[in-house]
Amino acid sequence: MAIQSILKSTVAALAFVASGSLFAQGKPIDAAAFDALVAQGPVASAATIRSSTWASKIKQAGTLRLGGTQTSNLFSQLNEKDGKMRGFDAGLAQLIARYILGNGAKVQFTQVTSSTREQVLINDQVDMVLATYSITPARAEKVSFAGPYYTSQAGVLVKANNNTIHSYKDLAGKKVATQAGSTGPAILAQFAPKAVVQEFQTHQEALDALRQGRVDAYVTDYTLLLNALSLGTGDAKLAGAPFGAPDPYGVGLPKGSDGVAFVNAFLKKLEADGTWAKLWTISIGQRTGSTAVPVPPVIP
Repeated sequence: MAIQSILKSTVAALAFVASGSLFAQGKPIDAAAFDALVAQGPVASAATIRSSTWASKIKQAGTLRLGGTQTSNLFSQLNEKDGKMRGFDAGLAQLIARYILGNGAKVQFTQVTSSTREQVLINDQVDMVLATYSITPARAEKVSFAGPYYTSQAGVLVKANNNTIHSYKDLAGKKVATQAGSTGPAILAQFAPKAVVQEFQTHQEALDALRQGRVDAYVTDYTLLLNALSLGTGDAKLAGAPFGAPDPYGVGLPKGSDGVAFVNAFLKKLEADGTWAKLWTISIGQRTGSTAVPVPPVIP
């Protein structure tokens, strides 16, 4: 299926709930269902692991070193009560750990930001980065990507009482937040070149700037904005439809790693056996009121 069709399926499954009452509730993830899905994930054979230097290294170490985030409500959120992370990205990471090590809990976590994702891979601090990590040519010069495993676009977030910004076309002369090291600055340069751009190191810092009135809007990945809305604060809204080129998320791996083929085969397995759809439903669909499971991206 063409990537545009995939994108439309993904966005259509989510967009209609962006300003709905479900966001006011901030529905939590079904932790029991999430944990059960990870516990039932596939486990690779010894021969499959031996076929990959990348997977063999992880198997020998006994832990998967993950670069990720822990504040993304739909994708990777830390539950401080039980110390576990859950969400779409967190689920994929734990399923990969189970596939290689037989136990999804054998994950050594390193916090990353948009500005540090390449460096932790280059420095061999992590085995992979799974953090709504957009695949771009510039990043692919420094690291390798498996996937894509998800597709999004860009979006505009404004305060709930903002009646002047209706889409990216209204950003000229406005103070607009985005994340340093993300695709946001390039998107703004292309679609809103007259915006007054302010770059922040983290998603949370950009959100805080918007909510405190220090900026007029926040432009970043549309799915991350849905994530912010799903927290249920009720003080923000999406301005207009998603825009820009399709934004494919990939699994970041060390440059030239044979882990690309290994992870791609793993992702195809999850798509084929229905695990991808179940993970999406638990992590995103049930929490945003969407019953239309998107078609997963085609993996090379």
